[in-house]
Amino acid sequence: MRITDLFIKRPVLAIVVNLVILIAGLQAVRSLSVRQFPRTDIAVVNVTTAYVGANADLVRGFITSPLERVIASADGIDYVESSSTQGVSNITVHLKLNYDTNAALTQIQSKVAQVRNDLPPEAQAPVIQVQTADAQFAAMYLGFSSKDLDQNQITDYLTRVVQPRLSAISGV
Repeated sequence: MRITDLFIKRPVLAIVVNLVILIAGLQAVRSLSVRQFPRTDIAVVNVTTAYVGANADLVRGFITSPLERVIASADGIDYVESSSTQGVSNITVHLKLNYDTNAALTQIQSKVAQVRNDLPPEAQAPVIQVQTADAQFAAMYLGFSSKDLDQNQITDYLTRVVQPRLSAISGV
């Protein structure tokens, strides 16, 4: 007599054993802990150019289109969004996942510098800003209060004592 014959003769036993294995598996999955999350760097580069007094069509034709054309040729770009409003051109460059932000920023700055002389002289210099996922939200916020010290004394204490200790911790 084999073990399979036992389950064939007693199907209720087979169902019970399967349910026990299933429950044990679900319990094991629930108790797993995540030790380290994978690295995911998502960055967005904003290029904003002001052209005071120009309507949206002029801004799109003379500023947004040339800048968008040269910026799109940079490496590491996932997709580009742009908007032109009265007096302002805004180009949003979404980088590929985990692409080096500094390399992309350097390329975008050099591309913008190539086209800068072709822009109207009345237009202000393009402002390039980088937003990373890490900079959007803080991992933790700390609040301090005291019954004995006033606000200025708390600020002084935090600047002199607490801030150096916190900044000495790696990763802060």
